[in-house]
Amino acid sequence: MAVKQNQAIRNIAIIAHVDHGKTTLVDHMFRQAGVFQAHEELQDRVMDSMDLEKERGITISAKNCSIQWKGVRINILDTPGHADFGGEVERALMMVDGAILLVDSSEGPLPQTRFVLSKALQANKKIIVVVNKIDRKDARPDEILNQVYDLFIDLDANDSQIEFPVLYAIGRDGIAKKSLDVESTDLSPLFDQILETVPGPSYKEDEPFQMLCLNLTYSDYLGRMAIGRVFHGSTQKSDKLVVIGKDGKPNPLKVTKLQVYEGVSYKEVDEAQPGDVIILAGAEDVEIGDTITTRDNPKALPRVVVDEPTIAMRFFVNSSPFAGKEGKFVQFPRIKERLLKETLFNVALKVEETGGETLIVKGRGEFQMAIIIEQMRREGYELTVGRPEIIMKEIDGVRCEPIEHLFIDCSDQFIGAVTEKLARRKGKMTNMINNGTGRIRLEFNIPARGLIGYRNEFLTDTRGTGLMNSYLQGYEPYRGEIESRLTGSLVSDREGECIPYALFHLEPRGTLFVTPGTPVYEGMIIGECNRDGDLDVNVNKAKKLTNVRASGKDDNIVLTPVTPLTLERAIEFIRDDELVEVTPKSIRLRKVVLPANRRK
Repeated sequence: MAVKQNQAIRNIAIIAHVDHGKTTLVDHMFRQAGVFQAHEELQDRVMDSMDLEKERGITISAKNCSIQWKGVRINILDTPGHADFGGEVERALMMVDGAILLVDSSEGPLPQTRFVLSKALQANKKIIVVVNKIDRKDARPDEILNQVYDLFIDLDANDSQIEFPVLYAIGRDGIAKKSLDVESTDLSPLFDQILETVPGPSYKEDEPFQMLCLNLTYSDYLGRMAIGRVFHGSTQKSDKLVVIGKDGKPNPLKVTKLQVYEGVSYKEVDEAQPGDVIILAGAEDVEIGDTITTRDNPKALPRVVVDEPTIAMRFFVNSSPFAGKEGKFVQFPRIKERLLKETLFNVALKVEETGGETLIVKGRGEFQMAIIIEQMRREGYELTVGRPEIIMKEIDGVRCEPIEHLFIDCSDQFIGAVTEKLARRKGKMTNMINNGTGRIRLEFNIPARGLIGYRNEFLTDTRGTGLMNSYLQGYEPYRGEIESRLTGSLVSDREGECIPYALFHLEPRGTLFVTPGTPVYEGMIIGECNRDGDLDVNVNKAKKLTNVRASGKDDNIVLTPVTPLTLERAIEFIRDDELVEVTPKSIRLRKVVLPANRRK
């Protein structure tokens, strides 16, 4: 069979760690390739379309777009930089033939860069390295390039992969150049390098039309739409197609619209070429990983394989005394339907029903879980979630647990506190790099369960200046029990509203999570106790008034400001006998068993 290449198309992914300038660079690629007309408003970070992405400055879901350069359509996939969204990365890499590795000229290649790059090298994709932000005061592009070479060698790259082209860029200004001493005013060196380095998609001429569905989207007018790459052959809108699912049986498919990417929007076409990334409307029964092919000669492509989940969380109906007061959707069938819908779009997520009104949701990490819960909360759902649990594996009869490779960047004065805390959590230091700048990079391998609840402690220990990142290294034999939180909880012993007088006298007992006027109920956690063991407290206690007056007795009460409780902080804080109650307006902590007399 003759293998040909479609030179009219290039498919490329952009790989970078969180905040290394990936989405900003794509914005400038759009502007310079003429995606936006002169009269159109130029929107910043156009690829980060979700509200959560804009707020947090991160990419959560992989998104597609395209630009035209010298008569060639370049399909660009913006991949998430966080390992928790690895399922998105693996799908995106199946659509492309090459990748741009974007690295910050000061921070260098960080863990998530390593995670995505290792996937790209395993899939034998062509890599273009772009050292970004070379205008930073602390930029050290030559050192960073050496670190990139070390990373490629560390990931067992072959000779052809190590001989990658290098460009230097200021993504914010839309400038790229082939060497540091060359002047440049735009990104044309980058566009030309893409055409030169990344091969056109290859296909077999005599194979039937085969498209692998790698993403799903939904339109109110067109219904569910399948997004994927055409691996072989071409198709027209009127062609009779079938979809081959997990069971391997072909089912008829009626395509109502055939579209390709033009900028960030869709353009209707009559025919799809081999190698193109297309959108098929009318794909009601299609799931991610299915093959869409011709009815006359149905042939399935290999399905998408993603890494297995490492973490599980229990989702419950909200059963607190305040249930149903703030949310639109509180019933179990609605929560279940929403989570099952999420699994259609997110292949790294699994949902299991355990009986009763409980669901077990499995995913890559607590951050991924927090994002899903936050999305549901904003959509009007009310629910309760338990503490994240690690999914153990049995390998050759030995009980094994997921091990994370942890990278820590902090000031050298905090080394003692960090290493002591991680040693308690069964972490082992594997590397320590001191560049003489006052900041040190430490590397540990640590059980994934040892990192649950550690992030806030780490930020406190490093006074907010430390950076912490990790990726899944593999599985190792169980390392033994890890002590969880050493402190207890302050638990409200009755329903009512918080009163300043009561809160003021509880401050010496621990750190409070509530402010005056906050409604509470029996069994609700209102703070962290200084000591081990829970303490039932009365936050509704008012000052008893008498007729006797004395100077100084009626001083104004000044309370310590309370740090707002975020979803991630709440999930990290709870113990096994505690839950997080999530509503559109509030995040509350509570005991599994609410009445105090039943908890004793």
